[in-house]
Amino acid sequence: MAIPITVPRLGWSMEEGTFVGWLKKDGEAVRPGEPLFVLESDKAAEEVEALDAGTLRLGAGAPAAGAKVKVGDVLAYLVAEGEALPVQARSASEGRLEITAKPQAASSGAGGASGSKTRRHPATSPRARRVARDLGVDCDAVQGTGRTGRIRERDVRAAAGGGQGGRLIPHTPLRRAVAARMVAGVTQAAPVTLTVEADACNLVRLRQDYQAAGGVVPTYTDLLVKAAGMALRQHPLLQAQWREEGLFVPGRVDVAVAVDVEGGLVAPVVRGVDRLGVREVAARLRELVERARAGGLAAEEMRGATFTVSNLGMFGVDAFTPIITPPQCAVLGVGRIARRPAVVGDAVVPRERVTFSLTFDHRVVDGAPAARFLDAVRGAVEQPAAWLRPGG
Repeated sequence: MAIPITVPRLGWSMEEGTFVGWLKKDGEAVRPGEPLFVLESDKAAEEVEALDAGTLRLGAGAPAAGAKVKVGDVLAYLVAEGEALPVQARSASEGRLEITAKPQAASSGAGGASGSKTRRHPATSPRARRVARDLGVDCDAVQGTGRTGRIRERDVRAAAGGGQGGRLIPHTPLRRAVAARMVAGVTQAAPVTLTVEADACNLVRLRQDYQAAGGVVPTYTDLLVKAAGMALRQHPLLQAQWREEGLFVPGRVDVAVAVDVEGGLVAPVVRGVDRLGVREVAARLRELVERARAGGLAAEEMRGATFTVSNLGMFGVDAFTPIITPPQCAVLGVGRIARRPAVVGDAVVPRERVTFSLTFDHRVVDGAPAARFLDAVRGAVEQPAAWLRPGG
């Protein structure tokens, strides 16, 4: 019996995706667990593995590379040796199978998977290819500005611009997903924001100690993610989740970090932050950020966070109001570390200062516990040496 291959749901909010290409040829044998095709959701492109064994047959519903597909759509079939396609697929696809085979044969010499758009333009990012298709831009005529000449989304948009009177930038799946998350953060929760300023002199000295010690040097974001993780261990309700039957408190401390990428915002997750050393947090986060900006994150690496840290200090921002990402109940916004006058004893002296903004869901957490958590973060930043050691 023919087994349909359908579009899986890669994330809780996914309703459709972009079909990138097949990793197997029509008529090729497939074993369970083998990568079968590449599907791009609103957050990442993932290889989808086969669940069953059989021979791959592309029927009438087989999409072209770059086509939009909905969750549950039938893409192709796995059949037994000598078995025909289902009648509805075979009758409409007699000619299509022959047409599909031509680009497969042509592309096989290029060392890529047949029909996979990612293999035909190896120097072009997936988002750039999608935007080029939407804007009618020929990628072969675009000059890439990325590393090794890689064509990025901004290069395609620059090539499409140049006219007077403005232009329309089509919504990408990532932009739509970011918009949906942001709207949910203010409509599905009861958000309240608390702001506090902390002395960051010891945090600055601590990072200098790491630099002097050699090895992996943590960024301020790495240090603050670790500080937030320690505070969450003391105040677990700040990562509770609202459910109709009650509040669910996760047993792990998994912190998402907002990362700016082409076309939007993603938030890879550092898992078990409270149990990791600072250098481990730094190494893990560096790897995640690099792959996020290269478009190589798996959807699983952006799921299941219990809390989020968003640092805009590197952009010169002093303070802002971060937005919760449901089902999380809180997010910590971090401003820049700047030298400002401060009162120490009876004197006004220059000190390194940083502003934290905590947005929390008042359905889940009241103001006093949220304030205690924020004070714990401030305390960890002002006196970090006891638990953020250069050797850790």
